[in-house]
Amino acid sequence: MWVRPVRDSEEDAEAVRRIAAGALGGPPDGLPVPVQQAPGEAEFRSRVRHLVRTGPGGGSWIAEDADGRPVGAAQSLVREGTWGLALLAVLPEARGAGVGRALLERAAEQGKGCLRGLVRGSRHPAAARAYRGAGFDLHPTMRLSGTVEPARLATPDGPVAVGGAAQRDLMDSVDRRLRGGAHGPDHNWLLAHRRLLVSDDLAGSGYCYLRDDGTVELLAATSRRLATRLLTAALLSLPEGARATVRDLTAEQQWAVDVGLAAGLEPSTDGWVCVRGMRPPSPYIPSGAFL
Repeated sequence: MWVRPVRDSEEDAEAVRRIAAGALGGPPDGLPVPVQQAPGEAEFRSRVRHLVRTGPGGGSWIAEDADGRPVGAAQSLVREGTWGLALLAVLPEARGAGVGRALLERAAEQGKGCLRGLVRGSRHPAAARAYRGAGFDLHPTMRLSGTVEPARLATPDGPVAVGGAAQRDLMDSVDRRLRGGAHGPDHNWLLAHRRLLVSDDLAGSGYCYLRDDGTVELLAATSRRLATRLLTAALLSLPEGARATVRDLTAEQQWAVDVGLAAGLEPSTDGWVCVRGMRPPSPYIPSGAFL
């Protein structure tokens, strides 16, 4: 096995995408199989290349077998002293040979000087063992999903507006307060690919990114009241009959559980939010890729 850095190229970005798709038994983010030029593929490659370009200290790695075939990939990022693992995927046929462990060790080297670490872990027992062995505290998470019933939701208790690049400083400030480090350049990518809602008044500040498929990508606010307002507004902004998904809710996010249940979404157990040197941010819904 050989582990090498991911290059900033379409070829390597596609290799990472195929590994992620195969590792999940189906592609990430709802991408179809077989792999063709389908909606979402270019976005996934764009995200891979964004992390390569903005990952100081070499946070993106590909593992290749003896024949040079990519069988595993990892991507991590460092944002103002907070390290996050954005991706760790190994093809089923390559598991049990230490590929995942080697990739995690390489990615973790990027975060050696960081005071804080954040990982979104799957339900797979091997993931829990790996992250706990790396010194992370494991916090079980919930997922809310289903068709939104807007009539069951209360009207937001304050203004929520469509956001844009003008809110970068606001969002970075909220990030620093909740997770110790701003998302910084990741907001550039998110602004180009997601819909942004913001709320800013005397009660505090917050923001929420929403995917076109109704998935909450990232939500951060300075109070539960603001977070409740933003999540409610995000769900109400979806078309009639649309489905919504809210992932990675730790026990600290009961405000989000309350909003989701009120909207008619169904709860289920999910995976883990793994933290080191910090408590799970709250009120906060992490991004799968940017944490």
